[in-house]
Amino acid sequence: MDGLALTADVPVAELPARDADAALVRRAVDGDVTAFEQLYRRHAGRVHGTILRLVGRDRARAEELTQDAFVQAWRRLGSFRFESAFTTWLHRLGVNIALMDLRIRRDEDAMDDEELQAAAGFDVPFCAAERGDLERAVAALPTRARAVLVLHDVEGFKHEEISAQLGMAVGSSKAQLHRARGLLRRALADR
Repeated sequence: MDGLALTADVPVAELPARDADAALVRRAVDGDVTAFEQLYRRHAGRVHGTILRLVGRDRARAEELTQDAFVQAWRRLGSFRFESAFTTWLHRLGVNIALMDLRIRRDEDAMDDEELQAAAGFDVPFCAAERGDLERAVAALPTRARAVLVLHDVEGFKHEEISAQLGMAVGSSKAQLHRARGLLRRALADR
């Protein structure tokens, strides 16, 4: 039985996540702003977390890009075809927005490692020391290496997808991942 057929009789909160999202998307496409707000509350944390890692823990930039992602989602909601889960579609949109921002800011790659490490300093309140060390080390990675590491190891993208997103050869994606892991090992070994 199609879970979407139940939405008229069953509250959205009682539906499986994918069906609940689909029901909310349909309502939002019909102009229900409250339904879109529910989608935002359900998914903003994960989208923000991914973008935050991609932009090197720049919290203000991550918040701005997360908002951009949801503005674009609202504008493009009518193009969502229900072929995949809404969360997959939304997450891909957020990643694409962050990657476009990284392309614009490629001049960071011209900075040397010391400048990047100094610029990446941040406080990690209420986190275990090891997690804080790891987050700082990831944030200090050169931009492209960080993007490949986050997309591959955290988000599960394949090298072919990463190469298409970042405009690099598959071999370059693999090399950047190897570089990022090596830099992380060294940074964490020094602590």
